[in-house]
Amino acid sequence: MACALGLADSIVGITHECDYPPEIKNKPVVVRNVLPIERMSQGEIDRAVAERMREGLSLYQIDEDLLRRLAPDLILTQNLCQVCAPSGNEVSQVIKALPEAPQILWLTPQSLDEIFDNVRELGAATGRIAEAEQLLASCQAQLNRLTRRIETVAERPRVFCMEWLDPVYASGHWVPELVKLAGGIDELGSERGESVRVSWDEIAAWAPEVLVIMPCGFNLEQTMKQIWDVFGRYGSGSGASASAQPDASASVHRFFELPAVQNGRVYAVDANSYFARPGPRVVEGAELLARLIHPALFSNDALPSEFTNAFQPVDVALLKGSLDEEKDYYIEGGAFVFTASYLRRRGYCCGNGCRHCPY
Repeated sequence: MACALGLADSIVGITHECDYPPEIKNKPVVVRNVLPIERMSQGEIDRAVAERMREGLSLYQIDEDLLRRLAPDLILTQNLCQVCAPSGNEVSQVIKALPEAPQILWLTPQSLDEIFDNVRELGAATGRIAEAEQLLASCQAQLNRLTRRIETVAERPRVFCMEWLDPVYASGHWVPELVKLAGGIDELGSERGESVRVSWDEIAAWAPEVLVIMPCGFNLEQTMKQIWDVFGRYGSGSGASASAQPDASASVHRFFELPAVQNGRVYAVDANSYFARPGPRVVEGAELLARLIHPALFSNDALPSEFTNAFQPVDVALLKGSLDEEKDYYIEGGAFVFTASYLRRRGYCCGNGCRHCPY
């Protein structure tokens, strides 16, 4: 959001999650995750987060010495979700330790309109009011174009945006609103509310026709890896896995029974870029959802370059463990070698040095 207003050069520190635009990744990192989530499964992350919150422990570490040296005039933070970033209480405590208290701008939107309000607030706080209004006018124009196109279709498919895989969470805040704008309905989501845990019975009853997997805090490749870990033939939730629990195996079975899965309408998306972070790019997220929900509407349009690595259809047959020799693998010297086609459709790098790895 700050960079969209032309403030990149004014940013003196970031969090470990800040990765867009790419040029800001070299800024000093003030906030880091306490948990090694890059080495943890979704179930492990969920249990660790719940345990730390029960014990009143933070999920983040703020480098107070670095923050003191950087001496920012303005801190952008949120008090919307204790899991997504340091809570308001944590930030307030750190501010007390600074020699001079900076201005704090709390960004806690629940909807698209409130995200736009935050853009205006940031513009006002930084002397970028004109830039903020110009950005919002562009966002609104994009939404208007999308609305006109969606008005031409009568069908509103049942959609489920899966915000966490193990356990399963439905989306909240602005995401159900984006689904509506994209011409779908997600009644499991909580519009303008918190993301909530849902049971497989509830998911089965909703019978989604389109399933969009968007775990909060994950990019596309990370999301594909989590899909394989949870639902794959040899993943942690599979009956073929030695560590699989009976309820996990049952979850995998229920997953493959969903209409969206049976009809091959399952998509992984880059949640970090287009859905999880409340900024102007959620407008692009609405268009991305529309392309997944109503592909025929966009059949004559070239895919925008920003969506090249934004989503990937999940190859359900591959996920089940169905492999075709030559297409997916070949045998060389008694060794099993995966093809580039298989590795691209799997969607992530396993780190085992596969010969044809495209990642």
